[in-house]
Amino acid sequence: MPADSPAEAFARLAAERVDHRFRGLPPDAGGLTVGELAAQRRNLFTGGFTTPVLTLSAERLEHNLKLMQAYTSRHGLVLAPHGKTSMAPELFRRQIEHGAWGITLAVPHQVRVARAFGVDRIFLANELVDAAALRWIAAEQAADPDFRLVCYVDSVRGVALMDRALEGTAERPLDVVVELAAGDDARTGVRTAAQGRAVAEAVSAAPTLRLVGVAGYEGEVPQPSAERVRAWLRQLVALAAALDRDGRFAAADRIVVSAGGSAWFDAVAEVFGELPELSRPVLKLLRSGAYVAHDDGHYRRLTPFNRVPEEGALEPAFRLWAQVVSRPRPDRAFLNAGKRDAAHDLDLPLARVVRPADGGPERPADGVAVTALSDQHTWLRTGPEAVLEVGDWVGLGLSHPCTAFDKWSLIPVVRADGTVVEYLRTFF
Repeated sequence: MPADSPAEAFARLAAERVDHRFRGLPPDAGGLTVGELAAQRRNLFTGGFTTPVLTLSAERLEHNLKLMQAYTSRHGLVLAPHGKTSMAPELFRRQIEHGAWGITLAVPHQVRVARAFGVDRIFLANELVDAAALRWIAAEQAADPDFRLVCYVDSVRGVALMDRALEGTAERPLDVVVELAAGDDARTGVRTAAQGRAVAEAVSAAPTLRLVGVAGYEGEVPQPSAERVRAWLRQLVALAAALDRDGRFAAADRIVVSAGGSAWFDAVAEVFGELPELSRPVLKLLRSGAYVAHDDGHYRRLTPFNRVPEEGALEPAFRLWAQVVSRPRPDRAFLNAGKRDAAHDLDLPLARVVRPADGGPERPADGVAVTALSDQHTWLRTGPEAVLEVGDWVGLGLSHPCTAFDKWSLIPVVRADGTVVEYLRTFF
C-alpha cells in the first residue's frame, strides 16, 4: 500500500479523534476530530479544558519564527532548525514557510516522521551506520529526486559500514559531512584535522558516498566562552578550507559548513562571515532549534540575543496550566501537575500568573515559588503577598523546550485572549 502524500498525512492529523490519549482536552469533545475541535475556537479557560494542560502562545510562536528568519537572512546564514526539539510536523512546515532550508534531525525514526510530512531537505546530525535505515534512505532518494539528506561521518570504519550497506541499493550517492568534535571530551566527531582528512579520504574512495562539507556542535566546547567558541569555529572553517585544497569537494555542488545550537549562534554568524572563498559556493547552515518555543529558564539565560539585544529578543511561548488542589498552610500550596507534565531536567518551572477560580482578571503570581515536583504535584511556597486559593489556575513557565514537547502528544496553540486556534501533534 503506497504511503500517504504529505497533504494526506496532515489531513490525517486533523481527522484524529479526540479521546483519552490526549491530556487536558475537554471531556465533552470526545468523538470530535482534532480539526472539528479546532474549528470551534474554544476558550482555554471557559471551554471545558482540564488541568494540567500545556499550551503554546500563537503570537509568540509567530514572533520567534519571524525573528530567526530575519536574523539568519541578515547574517547570510541558512537555517535547518533541529526538529528533535518539537517533533511537531506542523511546526516543521511553519519553519520551512519562514525560510528554513530544511530540518535537522538526530535518528532515523525522526527522519521517517519528517519524510511522512513532506520535508525534502534533512540534515542528520549523526553518523548513520544502521544498515536498514541506510537502505530505506536510499529507497527514499531513488523514489524522490527532490529529497536530499546530509549526514555526519566521523570515522573510517563508519564510512566503510555505510558504503557496505548502500552498495547495490543507492541510485545516487548519500551526501555526508565530516564532523569535527568540539574538544576531546565531546560526544562524537573527529578529534583532529588529520583524522578529518583521513575520513574524507575514505569517503572519496566510497562510491556510495559524496563528501559535501564539514560540521560540528560548538555547544560542547569545554568551559565555553565567546573566545573559546570562536576559536573552535575557526578550526571548523580551517578544516573546510583544508579539505577543499585537497580537492575533496570536487563532486559537490555546494560546500556545507554547519554548526549552531541555541546558545552561540551569534559566534557562528561572526566566524562564518570570515569564511575564505572556496572552490564551490558555501551553504552556511545554522541548526538552532529551541528558538521556536524558547523558554523561561535555560535558554532565556543562554540566548545570544542577551549579548546582541539590538537584534531582537525571543519570547517564551510555553505555558503549563495547573490548578491549586490543596492549600494546607499559609506558606504552602500544591498544584495538580508534576514530573509527568513539566520539563524539569534543567530547571524547575516558574510560577508566572494566576487566574482566579471565580473568573477574575489574570494577575502576576507574586509571592509564589515552585520548590519541588512530585510525580503529579507541584510544590509551591507562598509568601505573605501571595493571593492563591484552591481552584485557581496557575500558569507555569518551563525550561528546556526539548523535554517539554516530548511529554505532550497534542498541544493547544492559544491566542492572548484565550482562544485555542490549533493543536500541534508531536511524534516522540
